[in-house]
Amino acid sequence: MTAKPTILFVCVHNAGRSQMAAGYAQALGGDRVEVRSAGSEPKDQVNPIAIQAMAEDGIDIAGTQPKVLTTEAVRDSDAVITMGCGDACPVFPGKRYEDWELTDPAGKGIEDVRPIRDAIKARVQALLADLLPVQPTA
Repeated sequence: MTAKPTILFVCVHNAGRSQMAAGYAQALGGDRVEVRSAGSEPKDQVNPIAIQAMAEDGIDIAGTQPKVLTTEAVRDSDAVITMGCGDACPVFPGKRYEDWELTDPAGKGIEDVRPIRDAIKARVQALLADLLPVQPTA
């Protein structure tokens, strides 16, 4: 793995789960990680309830745009995290793959999206702890 790992978050529409995960990974990993997200069948905009749920936790994903999943994005990533996209994601040897079983927030209200957001945050924190070197203490 490179000194600065690249993480790709993938869900079907790239409008909810993968956008929230990318938001957390970027906020929590900062410049120590390269973060990407994509979808096998991307929507035209990010789910407004996902944007609202993330804003409640101080993370702004309103400016993000769903993107189509490409073979290049997978090939260029060290870790590929899928969330319900099944076999749409190409597999390359030597990559780290994880499939996070998380409820799709599409069509759900804020009360139902908050627990999904919180589960994503916990998984991103664990992923970053595993991928990133421990920061030296002063």
